[in-house]
Amino acid sequence: MNWDQISGRWTEFKGKAREMWGDITDDEWDRVAGKRDQMVGLLQKKYGDSKEDAERKVDDWAKKF
Repeated sequence: MNWDQISGRWTEFKGKAREMWGDITDDEWDRVAGKRDQMVGLLQKKYGDSKEDAERKVDDWAKKF
């Protein structure tokens, strides 16, 4: 699924993201608002991932749909 689709259906996908990364709060997910770059930055901040690792995790997650 591409990011335009994820962004357009963010309310649905936010729950799926929350299942994957449970340490991230609802408020933080709301700020992501379906934007890939925001999600990558959040994983970097919350988990200390490098940009490349965070991008890989986000892309792997999105491929499930």
